[in-house]
Amino acid sequence: MPKLPHIVHVTERSLWEEARERGTYEVSTRGRTLQEEGFIHFSTREQLPHIGALLYGDYAGPDELVVLVVDPARLDVPLKYEAMKPGGEEFPHVYGPVPVDAVVDVEPWR
Repeated sequence: MPKLPHIVHVTERSLWEEARERGTYEVSTRGRTLQEEGFIHFSTREQLPHIGALLYGDYAGPDELVVLVVDPARLDVPLKYEAMKPGGEEFPHVYGPVPVDAVVDVEPWR
C-alpha cells in the first residue's frame, strides 16, 4: 500500500498546546470544534497557502499561528478526501480526534 502524503492544518499555538496536554487535537477549523463540525478540516501542502489565507488572513489574535503536519498512517480514525460540491476540489477531512503522536511536525505559519 503506498504511503499517503502528510496533511496540514493551521491553528493557534495555544490550541495545539492544550491538545498536547489532553492527548488529542479536536479543533475543526477557526472557531469550530470537531463536535460542532463532525470532522476536522485539513489541507494538502498545495492547498495550504489559499486555505490559510482564507481562514486566517484577517487574524489579529494574541496567539502565534502554527501548521500541524499530520502523518495519515498514524491516525486511528477515518480520513476522507471530500469536495464541498460535486466535482469540486477535494480536501482531507479527519473524522475524529487527532492523536498528538500523529502530528509529526509543527511549523510556523507565515
